[in-house]
Amino acid sequence: MDRNNNNLTRDFLFYLNNFLGIFGYWLLAIIETICPFMTKRKSVKDEIILITGAGSGLGQLMSVEFAELGAKIVAFDINEDGLKKTKSLVEATGSKCFTYNVDISVKENIYNAAQRVKNEVGAVYMLINNAGIVGGKNFLEISDEQIERTMNVNAMSHIWAAKAFLPDMIERNHGHIVSIASLAGLVGVNKLTDYCASKFTAVGFEESLRLELFALGYDNVHSTIVCPWYINTGMFDGVKATLPLLDPKWACERIVDAVLRNQMFLIIPRFFYFMIFLKSILPTWSGKCLVSILGADKSMDEFVGHAKRK
Repeated sequence: MDRNNNNLTRDFLFYLNNFLGIFGYWLLAIIETICPFMTKRKSVKDEIILITGAGSGLGQLMSVEFAELGAKIVAFDINEDGLKKTKSLVEATGSKCFTYNVDISVKENIYNAAQRVKNEVGAVYMLINNAGIVGGKNFLEISDEQIERTMNVNAMSHIWAAKAFLPDMIERNHGHIVSIASLAGLVGVNKLTDYCASKFTAVGFEESLRLELFALGYDNVHSTIVCPWYINTGMFDGVKATLPLLDPKWACERIVDAVLRNQMFLIIPRFFYFMIFLKSILPTWSGKCLVSILGADKSMDEFVGHAKRK
């Protein structure tokens, strides 16, 4: 009898502790949303930050933004001219920039480049998986090769890069992995079947990895998942929807701020937190109506930039 009572007491305390934890984290999230200044931004001065797809668009902007904060930048891209421009922009801030021409759609290329970075630059503190491509066609019009490349660049590269750089972060219990995913990693979009599949994969991988690191006790290896609306970097030329495309500079500032505050999940603009909440509680076909209201059901109809990089 005493043993049963002890078990009941233990179970009660276990559930009480977790429910209080849920309420506490929820309350903290509300406070941080209303008063973001209450969360201190960490320093990345002299830290090594690796950014994929750094030769243009959002990757290039983040390279400069972090460089201005004193970080050393390692830039991965297949665009040689873009890498040269990124290096010039970063070094103009007074920070160092190391560029590597890497096709991240191939696992071996990532592993080989990662070893070079460790030997030539040092242990990477922050990995930002940013590179991405988009096709924008109906599912049956997409070639098998294009589907494989989309999955390799948008999803599998996140896994291989994390596998290459995470051991050093774990050894020091000091690191940060950032996944630039998409709202298309939370909601299906017409003519983006392969893109959505890749972004759903990226979101699921990073969320699972975060919980794994927590369970193993690596409390200072952080992760951030970023799910933005369309960003006007040139990657989505021709896209038209109810809401305008996001300004790249504004999006970059929001992302960098979230990363520096160790925010685990970022959706931009904030309006979409409410939309995702509605999607989770309304009947399935109501989601179709929400997508139509946003114009996302026809947003890719005039898309012209097949397989462009961010």
